Amino acid sequence: MSLSTQDRRARDTPKPPVTTRAAGDRPVAKLPLRYRLRRDRTLILMTLPAVALLLVFAYVPLAGNVVAFQDYDPYIADNAFEAISQSPWVGFEWFQQMVNDRLFWSALRNTLVIFLLQLTLFFPVPVLLALFINSFVRPRVRAVAQAILYLPHFFSWVLVVTVFQQMFGGAGLIAQTLREHGHEGFDLMTDPGLFKFLITFEMIWKDAGWGVIVFLAALASVSPDLYEASAMDGANRWRRMWHITLPALRPVVALLLVLQVGNALTVGFEQILLQRTAVGPGASEVLDTYVWNVGITNGGFSYAAAVGIVKGIFGLLLVLGANKIAHLMGEQGVYKK
Repeated sequence: MSLSTQDRRARDTPKPPVTTRAAGDRPVAKLPLRYRLRRDRTLILMTLPAVALLLVFAYVPLAGNVVAFQDYDPYIADNAFEAISQSPWVGFEWFQQMVNDRLFWSALRNTLVIFLLQLTLFFPVPVLLALFINSFVRPRVRAVAQAILYLPHFFSWVLVVTVFQQMFGGAGLIAQTLREHGHEGFDLMTDPGLFKFLITFEMIWKDAGWGVIVFLAALASVSPDLYEASAMDGANRWRRMWHITLPALRPVVALLLVLQVGNALTVGFEQILLQRTAVGPGASEVLDTYVWNVGITNGGFSYAAAVGIVKGIFGLLLVLGANKIAHLMGEQGVYKK
């Protein structure tokens, strides 16, 4: 008797092994790698382009960090590979120079101050906006509010700085209005003392909407039955927010907070570079612009690579430390224990 097409497919398809469970309801057997690869082959094929891009643009360039231990000269040979092989080794000379460099410590101090301001002023804004939209805004108005808040995220930093210049600059709308009414104008865009607050509020205006979308997506997974049950038990709107909404946001808040701490030494290169001339390097020089000026502008590739290595190591340590704190607070963080 000949088998039908469906019967032949059922016969040729490998059957997963039966997973037995021991005491404690833990699985004993595990699916073989061959079966898992065949089962997930479509998802694996979809991720291959992203993995290739990650390897080419993120991991392969890490080999170039070897120049941090050399007196690298890109003009010593016809291509970069020969230049690296022919450049003399200097050990940790550039790292010692970095420790004794006053400009490096000034850039590091500005970077940490800007990070703390952004963590304090910027990070809570998307959470508060998401809570307000989810709890107080009507469903019909919610989509419009999300679109308005999310729109600046698509603007380039050139456009964002231009908008703030037209509003808060010396010839901006607010300063001209004050002069027309007999008051003295101001120029917020060229004030070194307020520069760190200025770029923080620029980031709030540009990226707070993206955070709102993330937190609202987390709140969408909360079952409406929980709100209805708590309302029947007599809980008002504030108690429902405290006992249902905020616990639903905790995992997302912990994850984004860990990622934010990991980027503590990366605080808006393009944004700051566009406004650096107006306020001077003393107020605006951060590690990213410092590496740019030393490495690209002045040709100090080896010294810039040394600063980049130190920045990457400290960033990794900050992520691991923040993730450990998240575990101690009962959250998953970036990865599980």
